[in-house]
Amino acid sequence: MCEHTDGKTLKQHVQSYTKPKAICYTDEWQGYNQVERTHPTVCHRQHEWARDDDGDGVREVPTNTIEGLWTTARNFLRPFRGVHKEYLKNYLAMCEHRINLKRITPKFTAQLVAKHQLIT
Repeated sequence: MCEHTDGKTLKQHVQSYTKPKAICYTDEWQGYNQVERTHPTVCHRQHEWARDDDGDGVREVPTNTIEGLWTTARNFLRPFRGVHKEYLKNYLAMCEHRINLKRITPKFTAQLVAKHQLIT
């Protein structure tokens, strides 16, 4: 998570967390113009969400994957009925962990609580 979502912040974030040869698939939002990575785009205004540029049957330019992750995050947060913005990054970290491991076990939750109690 970051405080701002402007092009300058996005550029710094992408450069910090991706390799120089990484490909950044985007839509046509102007903020992406500052990203110094190869970034094929799709045009949502033209009802385009993925595109097969080389004709091999594989859509190389998708952007809905990240939008799907935000839907997952929203659904993960829903049972909490709102979280304080100070702790949002921690909840999102749990959601990310769940996405990566496909489930959160009671053992994981107990370890997380125990670790938090040591910190505070």
